[in-house]
Amino acid sequence: MQLQRSKNRIIAGVCGGIAEYFGWDPATLRIVYVLVSIFSAAFPGILVYIILWVVMPPADSYS
Repeated sequence: MQLQRSKNRIIAGVCGGIAEYFGWDPATLRIVYVLVSIFSAAFPGILVYIILWVVMPPADSYS
């Protein structure tokens, strides 16, 4: 299984794709990601999310 953005998406499918890759619950990962981002001054979390959005291929590319 390739690491790719998920079709189960809220914004871009990054957290959903990571959760599917590791077999985790996407909702739990999203909550943890938001909490970590808020407690780390939010900017690094937003920057990492945007970078992953650009770098991770969409789910359709590995059909």
